[in-house]
Amino acid sequence: MISVRSSRRAASSALAFAVVVALAGCGDSGPDAPAASAPLASTPVADETAFVSVTDLDPTILVDARYFGDHNFLGTRVNGYEAPKCLLTRQAAAALAQVQQELRPMNLTLKTYDCYRPQRAVDHFVSWARDLGDVKMKKEFYPTVDKANLFRDGYIAEKSGHSRGSTVDLAIVALPAADPEPYRDGDPLRECFLPADQRFHDNMLDFGTGYDCFDPAAHTANPAVGGNQRAVRALLSELMEEYGFTNLAEEWWHFTLKDEPFPKTFFDFPVR
Repeated sequence: MISVRSSRRAASSALAFAVVVALAGCGDSGPDAPAASAPLASTPVADETAFVSVTDLDPTILVDARYFGDHNFLGTRVNGYEAPKCLLTRQAAAALAQVQQELRPMNLTLKTYDCYRPQRAVDHFVSWARDLGDVKMKKEFYPTVDKANLFRDGYIAEKSGHSRGSTVDLAIVALPAADPEPYRDGDPLRECFLPADQRFHDNMLDFGTGYDCFDPAAHTANPAVGGNQRAVRALLSELMEEYGFTNLAEEWWHFTLKDEPFPKTFFDFPVR
């Protein structure tokens, strides 16, 4: 017997999916909330056994490890990323695999951008944000934000929920997945809030902005975002919430497992 809850979710997903199909057929081929105050935990090697690569659980999930490369708001590989992997606590990875199982029959897939983030990477963000002369990637990732205000506006913080291992940044991609536009250091930059056919050609569905867009347009419920983009955001949020995640209102791509196993522990082992 199908539960009332499941029926409601299925009906809502069907509506969102109809918009997704339309977008896929006609399209062209952040702020990080400060974590609760807590001491930084020590990170012995044994702690790494609580984590798993999501592709070990489900190899169909795509991984675009933005901080392993240089197409990110720093414009360089971030400290602590030694491999292009998505590591999560086993609980978060298992929940994510369930979301993927919902999407696959729709010819859709998850794509992760960032998962577990070592504290040393967060420290790299902080030191970069304090270097006001480094605005190499401003035009794409924070075009309307004065870099001096990144801390004040909440885009950069000294602690991140990602370091607790149960937070993931992700989007949805239509299958078969098209190749995203390659980025090469020095390529011309385009504002992250431009229409999908004008901003960087990621292969995600049109969520209204690119990933890591430091702009109000990235707020999940921003009413100025088009109806199709809102439906795509709703599909992602609905499925993630169904399997135990909660969204950060300022970033449509950012989700944390509600019952995260390490709510006060900020890890620092590298992604490898």
